[in-house]
Amino acid sequence: MRASFWFLLAFGLFTNGVSEAASDKIQLALNWKAEPEFGGFYAAETSGAFKKQGLEVEILQGGAGTPVVQMIAAGKVDFGIVSADEIVMAQATGKDVVGLFAVFQTNPQGIMSHADRGFKNIGEVLAGDGILALQKGLPYAQFLLQKHKNIKVKIVPYAGGVGPFLADAKYSQQCFVIAEPLEAAKKKAKVKTFLVADEGYNPYTAVLATRGEVWKKNPKLVKSVIDAVRAGWREYMAHPDEANKVMGELNKSIDVATFKEIAMAQLPLLESADTKANGIGHMTEDRWQTLAKQLSELKLIKKIPNANTLFVNP
Repeated sequence: MRASFWFLLAFGLFTNGVSEAASDKIQLALNWKAEPEFGGFYAAETSGAFKKQGLEVEILQGGAGTPVVQMIAAGKVDFGIVSADEIVMAQATGKDVVGLFAVFQTNPQGIMSHADRGFKNIGEVLAGDGILALQKGLPYAQFLLQKHKNIKVKIVPYAGGVGPFLADAKYSQQCFVIAEPLEAAKKKAKVKTFLVADEGYNPYTAVLATRGEVWKKNPKLVKSVIDAVRAGWREYMAHPDEANKVMGELNKSIDVATFKEIAMAQLPLLESADTKANGIGHMTEDRWQTLAKQLSELKLIKKIPNANTLFVNP
């Protein structure tokens, strides 16, 4: 009896030790609330992909102004979701932040107008009359305003939502093409959307990022996170309902039907010829190099980082 007791005790301590060693606890900071643009990260949890990789992940919701890049650089979190231009600007100022996995291959930022205005592109919106609600300080806005010289539209600050758009037939505004246009359409507005990416400014966005230090010191952990995230996004793209249910409990501002509608609407933006050849989330040096050059031309960075230091494809 005593021998059996000590054997079981020893076995229990051993198995507990293995369990603890095999489970890496990490935090993943989002730059916005739980919405379909983060669906694959939640699906990595609901599908067991994180658990399969020995990961215990706490997903932290964000909001307007959540400083995820600074949080990563300062070591407050090891993983977070940012945009590619934020990574370039961070590295240009000496911060240690690198991209690991790009959810959106086509940036979903756009301009929406009323369909009956007849605009064919963003240049025509800028050259038309009426109002354009736009955050002029954002890199893509600066790109558009530098590219197009014939600007006649009155530009006003963007305050969020679609209320002013619905109230004014000559009102255009910035948007995520998978968000505000759907909301306006539900309220019977006829909407025309234009992707900023079609104008030539197409940074990866919803980019999983970490510090270069984390990647160098613990590449196995980083690869485990990426593998789990990739599996999560495959699951979400095929079967979004379970992750949508979890996100819906966290974000009551979106109903179940809209969660599903957005999840389907964003699918074309998640894939590219590159990801079809190399896997979801894959990034290329050419894309990063182009972006860094554009930010330099916009005078948003003084020093252009080497493109191959901005990201890794483990």
